[in-house]
Parts: sequence; structure tokens; C-alpha cells
Amino acid sequence: MLDKHKSVERHSLALVLMIIVVASIGGIVEIAPLFTIDKTVEDVEGIRPYTPLELAGRNIYIREGCYACHSQMIRTLRDEVERYGHYSLAAESQYDHPMLWGSKRTGPDLARVGGKYSDAWHVAHLTRSRDVVPQSNMPNYRFLAGTPLRTDDLNLHLEALRAVGVPYTDEQIAAAAADARGQADPDSEAADGVIERYGDRVAVRDFGGDGAKVSEMDALVAYLQMLGTLVDFESTQSANMGAN
Repeated sequence: MLDKHKSVERHSLALVLMIIVVASIGGIVEIAPLFTIDKTVEDVEGIRPYTPLELAGRNIYIREGCYACHSQMIRTLRDEVERYGHYSLAAESQYDHPMLWGSKRTGPDLARVGGKYSDAWHVAHLTRSRDVVPQSNMPNYRFLAGTPLRTDDLNLHLEALRAVGVPYTDEQIAAAAADARGQADPDSEAADGVIERYGDRVAVRDFGGDGAKVSEMDALVAYLQMLGTLVDFESTQSANMGAN
């Protein structure tokens, strides 16, 4: 085997041909499954695209590098399920561009963090993490509360995601900025539009605790609070058991 390897390395044409063959096999292994992606991602009730406010929060989550320490994929291992909850479904990430599954866990997995803590806890944790988790080594993000959320380009974000398959409607794209403000201000007229366009399970409230403005803190907390909350696993499991 080693002798054959030497003969290939000493003949450039043979080496090029071998590289092409090996690269082609690797490419087929990675690309072929994509042709069956529609069958791989199951239909799950409750899955919807991110609201503009949640999407803005997700963009902040990416901008601040949170994904480098927190994964968002619960494996099908017993210890993972017991600690974090139901293992992640492919459908839960079908509108994620880019996906944030990750593998490194300096902090805990966040796939099911939505609803686990109050909004005030998240604000305190992001403002000064060690006030609520003494052993935390997470940086402080107190500037988020004082930074007004930019909403004028959210329609472009939705439009770009629609180009890669996320089913945003023309109405949702046109109302993106108003919906972002409305979700963080339940007393505004725009709040009703958020429910109308994204469903009555969407959380509409003052996430950041400062009703005077919509800040980046509102957006990030809104995003964290929706993670893992779209699927009702109890009803889904009951329906599957009934079907079987």
C-alpha cells in the first residue's frame, strides 16, 4: 500500500486524478442528502418564521458572538434530554440562516431557554451576569439596554431571508419595522398587527423593562424567550402515539 502511494506521488497526473476522485466522493457524500431535504425536515405544528424583533435579537446574538459559547442543539442522549429537555428537531432550525447549532459549551445549551427564566432575569444576566450566576464568566452587555434598536432595515432582512426560502409575506416585510416596535410595546396600536401576522402565541410585552424605548436589550431578550417554545411536545407526542 505504501509503495503504491509513493508511485502516485511521483506522477503528477496520477496525483491530480486521485485528488479529483477523492474530492468527488467527498462532495457527493455532502451534497446528495440535500436533494432529500424536504423529506428529512418533518412538518411540525407551531413552527413559524422569526418575528422582526426576534430576528433583530438573533442578529445581535450573532454579532456579540454568543454562539461561540452556547450551542443550540440538544442531542438524543439521555443526559442531554434530562438536563435541557426534548432533543432538537430539524424543523426547529428550518428557518435558521445561518444555523447556530454549535458544539462548544462554555455556557449551557440555549435551545430550550425560552420561558425558563423571567425577562427581568435575562436583563439582569445580560447586564451583569455574576449578579444572578456567581460562577459565570460571561461578559457584561449592559450597553444593550441603552442602545436603541435599529428597525429601518428589518424589512431588508426579511426580504433576504425570503430569497433563501423563509416564507415571509409581502405584508410581513412591509410591516417589519412597525411589528418590531409593536411586539416590545403591548400598549401600542402596532401590537395587534404582530399577533395578526405571526399568530396569537407570539409574546408581546416590554422585554427590556424600559417602556420609553425599544432597545437592543428588548430584541435579544425576545429572541432568547422564544427559543424552544414553538413546539408543544406534549401534544405532538400524544398525536404520534395516537397515530401509531
